[in-house]
Amino acid sequence: MIQFTIKCAEGHRVDSWFQSAGAFDKLLERGLVSCAVCGSSDVEKAMMAPRIGDGKTDAKPQETSRKASLTAPADTAEKALAELKAQIEKNSEYVGMNFAREARDMHDGSAPERAIYGEARPEEARRLIEDGVPVAPLPFIPARKSN
Repeated sequence: MIQFTIKCAEGHRVDSWFQSAGAFDKLLERGLVSCAVCGSSDVEKAMMAPRIGDGKTDAKPQETSRKASLTAPADTAEKALAELKAQIEKNSEYVGMNFAREARDMHDGSAPERAIYGEARPEEARRLIEDGVPVAPLPFIPARKSN
């Protein structure tokens, strides 16, 4: 895994993790990397200083407890997000990359109304909002896409 700072055309800077530098390049080339703040897909890697460990094995006490359970929520905000994610996944249907089509069909009345969640490209989400389709971004990646 590698962490890059991503900078969009609007000047937002966001840190994000990728499988490798090559994986980042492939995702960027396919237009699958976007700014987490504004959704713009006009992004690039920002200048960063490398993080190089000093080779010492003893971690600080607060780091040790966090490393022991990287998937466990660390604070109340993370716990609240974990609970929100669990509720959405329990009470909604995951429609994957068909989210924009399903949301539009429900809005137009050609599909039954139900709670759904999924994924949409920033351009698709923008068009839904412009057309008055009630959608909102979720502050997590669906379980089917998590490592």
